[in-house]
Amino acid sequence: MQEFINLAYIAASILFIFGIKMLGNASTARRGNFLSSLGMLLAVVVTLLNREIITSYSLIVGGLALGASIGFIWAKKVQMTGMPELVALFNGFGGLASLLVGWAEYARGSTLEWVATSYENPSFTVFVIVLAILIGGITFTGSIVAYLKLSGKMGGSPTNFPGQNAINASLFLALLGVGVFLAVNYASGSATIAFYTVMGIALLLGILGVIPIGGGDMPVVISFLNSCSGLAAAAAGFVILNNVLIVAGCLVGASGLILTVIMCKAMNRTLGNVFFAGFGGASSSGTAVEGEMKAITIEDAYYVLEAATSVVVVPGYGMAVAQAQHAVKELGSILEDNGCEVRYAIHPVAGRMPGHMNVLLAEADVPYEQLCEMDAVNPIMPTVDVAIVIGANDVVNPAAREDESSPIYGMPIINVFEAKTVFALTRGQGAGFSGLVNTLFFRENTRMLYGDAEATVSALVSQFDE
Repeated sequence: MQEFINLAYIAASILFIFGIKMLGNASTARRGNFLSSLGMLLAVVVTLLNREIITSYSLIVGGLALGASIGFIWAKKVQMTGMPELVALFNGFGGLASLLVGWAEYARGSTLEWVATSYENPSFTVFVIVLAILIGGITFTGSIVAYLKLSGKMGGSPTNFPGQNAINASLFLALLGVGVFLAVNYASGSATIAFYTVMGIALLLGILGVIPIGGGDMPVVISFLNSCSGLAAAAAGFVILNNVLIVAGCLVGASGLILTVIMCKAMNRTLGNVFFAGFGGASSSGTAVEGEMKAITIEDAYYVLEAATSVVVVPGYGMAVAQAQHAVKELGSILEDNGCEVRYAIHPVAGRMPGHMNVLLAEADVPYEQLCEMDAVNPIMPTVDVAIVIGANDVVNPAAREDESSPIYGMPIINVFEAKTVFALTRGQGAGFSGLVNTLFFRENTRMLYGDAEATVSALVSQFDE
């Protein structure tokens, strides 16, 4: 039986690897998601069939029913605008699950003395229990804070206080110190106090580590916490000696970390700068912008688009809020029928989670070949007749290239300001989620289309239909 289980775990691991590889391409992402899900289903079923682990299915069936019901309701009710905060919650629950596994192992005895007779290397076992608690606790509370910021239940700007970084560093060092003490002195009478101290500091550190991060950096935070949830799962796998959990956790942890690094490079910032710089606060907003925003009517915008031979659409979170992706797709199809070449330029950190805009456009059946990465579309931007910016801000802000005093200076952007004409669709004249004014809106070649993005794009579609 054990040989069959191990073979099934190997098959599940292979499905995980191929699934993650397919997720790297928009055209194969759905199949990759299916293969990864199939691998996890295989791993779960095989584990449940292991009678050495499972003696009663009553609680498991109840948990599956409850979890499946919650997942089904969320999948049906959560809008695409709520997907970033939902992903943050999922990351948090993953961390919480790993924390509970570590806690359950501890709860097998009044102290951790039992590991001396249960494991060949008890100190290592206690150490990975501490890791599961540490990473799981930080991931759980940090993800809850990220959820609150993304959902608007908590302010998106950084929450800073004097000595914050020093306090967080001290807590982290204390956490490591207590963890090492627990691994060495697991059989002592103070093991229980040390164990719950580790858990308490980990939960506190997750909160204090995320509150100083501004809303503009939330995509990076979500990616990093996703990586942490994978590492916590891997640690839990070592605790319960489950090979497939170790493999799956390492894959999630490694891929999430790679994505985090890619996103940091896309913003020309380091991970340390994201977590400790308090970006998005009121300390620096760049040089004051001169000039005024110039509005344009739907009718005049129609005449410009009707004569255009090349159009680039740059989506942002505002498109998600307005649920305008279907109207955008319809406008793109009309422009193509009119002889215009249409592209969709996607910045790596557009939206509020990795791949947010790709998911929205895929939902609207926008052809994969029309999706362009930033590096591919920037060289052709001076030849573009019209660039339509829909709810994007920092990712098209020229201040990132021109204003050395701006907090986003040096961040690679989509160079829409080089297009012959720019239409910026926004609800009003306020700053974006990061709190920075977009100097693009004051350019001579930029015209503002105020209002709900879906209503504005639909009005443009109606102009072509008349």
